[in-house]
Amino acid sequence: MKPLKHLAFALTLAGCATAAASTPFDGPLPSALCAGWQGEPVCELISEDAQLRVLHCTFPPGVGHEPHYHPPHVGYILEGQSIMRTTTSAGTVERPLAAGSSWTSDAEVRHEALNIGGDAMRYLIIEKKYADTRTPGQIAPGLCPND
Repeated sequence: MKPLKHLAFALTLAGCATAAASTPFDGPLPSALCAGWQGEPVCELISEDAQLRVLHCTFPPGVGHEPHYHPPHVGYILEGQSIMRTTTSAGTVERPLAAGSSWTSDAEVRHEALNIGGDAMRYLIIEKKYADTRTPGQIAPGLCPND
């Protein structure tokens, strides 16, 4: 009987390890446009063509952006000075951000964010659609209708 108990324990541990290895970023995610916060959109589409998508995103204090992805992109903070908590599969970081700051990413980014500061933040995000290598099966609809 003892070997069976050891096997059951080992299988239980393996199941826990598998569950722990899974993150909200592993499966299909919605685009930044289609992800929201508690069922409400946080980004609006400003412009889109075959090459680029331009988003305007607003994060009041206590509002974030549920797990989503960006293809390679450029971001610019239009307004606000606050602290954004960003979580990826690698962990969580808190960054003070202010209007006039910008960033660029040449890789796909899968994350979620939350404004934990006192000011509303407004972002402009320009996504390089031509560099998006994901297949339709890797994209969740989020708040956008299924096409």
